[in-house]
Amino acid sequence: MNTPSAGDVELDSGPGRIVLATVVLGSAVAMLTATVVNVALPTLANDLDASSAEQKWIINAYTLTLAALILIGGSLGDRWGRVRLYRVGVVWFAVASALCAVSWDTTSLIVFRLLQGVGGALLTPGSLAIIQATLRPDDRGRGVGMWSGIGGVAGAIGPLVGGLLVEVSWRWVFVVNLPVAAAAFGLSFWVPETRDESADDSALDLGGAVLTALLLGTASYALIEGPESDLSGFEVACIVVAVVSAGALWWIERGRDHAMLPLDLFADRVFAAANAVTFTIYGGMAVLFFLLSVQLQVTAGWSPLEAGTALLPVTASMLLLSARAGELASRIGPRLPLTVGSMVVALGMALMTRVGVDASFWRDVLPAVTVFGLGLSLIVAPVTSTALNAVPDERAGAASGVNNAVARTAGLFAVAAIPGFVGLTGDALSDPVQLDAGFGRAMIVAAAIVALAGVLAFVLLPSDPELCADRAGFRQAACPVTGDASVAGAAAET
Repeated sequence: MNTPSAGDVELDSGPGRIVLATVVLGSAVAMLTATVVNVALPTLANDLDASSAEQKWIINAYTLTLAALILIGGSLGDRWGRVRLYRVGVVWFAVASALCAVSWDTTSLIVFRLLQGVGGALLTPGSLAIIQATLRPDDRGRGVGMWSGIGGVAGAIGPLVGGLLVEVSWRWVFVVNLPVAAAAFGLSFWVPETRDESADDSALDLGGAVLTALLLGTASYALIEGPESDLSGFEVACIVVAVVSAGALWWIERGRDHAMLPLDLFADRVFAAANAVTFTIYGGMAVLFFLLSVQLQVTAGWSPLEAGTALLPVTASMLLLSARAGELASRIGPRLPLTVGSMVVALGMALMTRVGVDASFWRDVLPAVTVFGLGLSLIVAPVTSTALNAVPDERAGAASGVNNAVARTAGLFAVAAIPGFVGLTGDALSDPVQLDAGFGRAMIVAAAIVALAGVLAFVLLPSDPELCADRAGFRQAACPVTGDASVAGAAAET
């Protein structure tokens, strides 16, 4: 099969389906890892004798390097070729997954999870950028919607897959990544290469990458370890380093050409608003995905497989409704879907407080996860596409990296901070009484955060799709899913 030209690929053609399959497989395996491990956590913690803090590190180690390096991943893809870097990320991710599967103690698993996040940071931004730069302008919005929906299903189906695999061994939740990564790698050779030619003459922003890693690493350490006891001198030093790193990052990046963190993108109101909504939505949801399966197994006494099936209604909602939600957002603008969707997600989280000792699937779990899934299907495609379509084509890699970094950073900080804030410290994640009390409080806090996302969407995002025509140089910022070919072409020429 001949490799088609970038920018001319029809989504419904054979090459278009290969492009979509390639990016979906790679990004889906990264999303799958983020959720399957949650189901395996109680079994894994018992096997490796992991404390509550160590369990948070097992989850957050992956998110830490993913969030810290995803921006440089987007920049590297723009510079060296998005498909080429995507392949490197897929292979790196597979090797790190194999190492996780052979971990011999908590420390080794945390180290290998850090390495796994590096692979995720290389492949994740490339997946969206490949869609934006490869498909025809008329097909890009639908491609992003399908990517979001299928990727969301992969994330939602992760608990079920995790439950099935844990019945054999928790190590299989990492082994399962290998064949999927192999398929993504093989298909990538039929995807046309794209890159940002204007990035050739600028130096790679390694300083920005180091400062981002320092900021996220030290802040995470302080948030996780601080509530475990009184703040030590080292934890205070971490807070200071995090604050200084944040200030230095802003100072260095604000005037730099081809910065890893392109702050000028945030001058666009829609891009800034979409990322604010992304931060609050993904922060709140990360707490739910982290704690629900643990609560079901430790407090309610469910098996890993039973806990994994709890989120099947979310999978069904994403599969049936996310594409329709993307089409709706393209007609009416992002404000209403994101406002209503966020509030419905928050309601579903509030209903989760009913999940406790002797929890019934039909009485307690099903109503909560059904409401949560309906809300989630309304927001996944629109929030991603709103951010991506607020920038010109040639900056797709950078915008993809920023939006992904925002989402991962939100999850990183929320999982690090909220469990400790509600009293889930020490061995609480393994103690049914302490966990039950903290779980309800955590769900209320997470619901409030996601409800804030709905408020931000209503106040900050446009509702009239016709506003797109007035935004010269940008692609359909108020119409996040389809995009207008003429506007896209003008932007690409700028």
